[in-house]
Amino acid sequence: MTATATPSTTVANLRDLGGTPLAGGRTVRHGLVLRSGQLDRLDIDADPAVAALGLRTVIDFRTGAERADHPDRIPAGVRHLVGDVLADKLNSGRVPAAAQLKDLLSDPVVAEEHLGGGKIQTLFADTYRAFVSTASAQDAYRMLLSEVADPEAGPVLFHCTAGKDRTGWGATIILSLLGADDDTLMAEYLSVNPAVKQAFARMIEGFTMAGGNPDIALALIGVFPEYLEAALDEVRTRYGSMEKYVREGLGVSDEVVEALRTRLTA
Repeated sequence: MTATATPSTTVANLRDLGGTPLAGGRTVRHGLVLRSGQLDRLDIDADPAVAALGLRTVIDFRTGAERADHPDRIPAGVRHLVGDVLADKLNSGRVPAAAQLKDLLSDPVVAEEHLGGGKIQTLFADTYRAFVSTASAQDAYRMLLSEVADPEAGPVLFHCTAGKDRTGWGATIILSLLGADDDTLMAEYLSVNPAVKQAFARMIEGFTMAGGNPDIALALIGVFPEYLEAALDEVRTRYGSMEKYVREGLGVSDEVVEALRTRLTA
């Protein structure tokens, strides 16, 4: 069992982590922490499923360029926080594929040049390792855990563009701290694939009809075990365990971790 898909008509890949099974027969509480793709089409009036969530805090993991191109539509009274996971990666002069999905899918020739021949798998693995190692990512995920642990933050929704990579790693951290086992973590990570493919279906079709390699499109749009395994390996290599990564790498206190567990575990 994985997180529950929420039937939104204006937000792609919206999922409630509630209901995810944890150690000892416990589960994640419903309605407190949600994940999704970008909120540029969010329409509370036309989307009762989202309105019913009662969101109070939104955390946006996207880059400045992504936010400028597709600004979130935030309901009145909802806090909008920005944690640019990839800022340090961008400052190094490299734009990760995760931050330019739509640009790469618009030009099959450019996609083949930059992503063909197995390059895309290497690039994604490198990006996932950066989720663990770079200061901007650490800042973003520290904020995520602090907000989710705080009852005053209310229901929290965190997202990136497609809601699969930066968001997927955030969900993995939370569920790992709550006691989800490795199989559950991987199942939740991979479970977004149908929703992401649906959200980008027209773009994928246009890319392949223009001569683009369908394997590149799927590797770019989907998530695969080796992507997440790269981040988990980086955690083991640098810190030895997820607990130490959270405490030493993210600088999240024991008190915040315990508050997160108390708040989210049923």
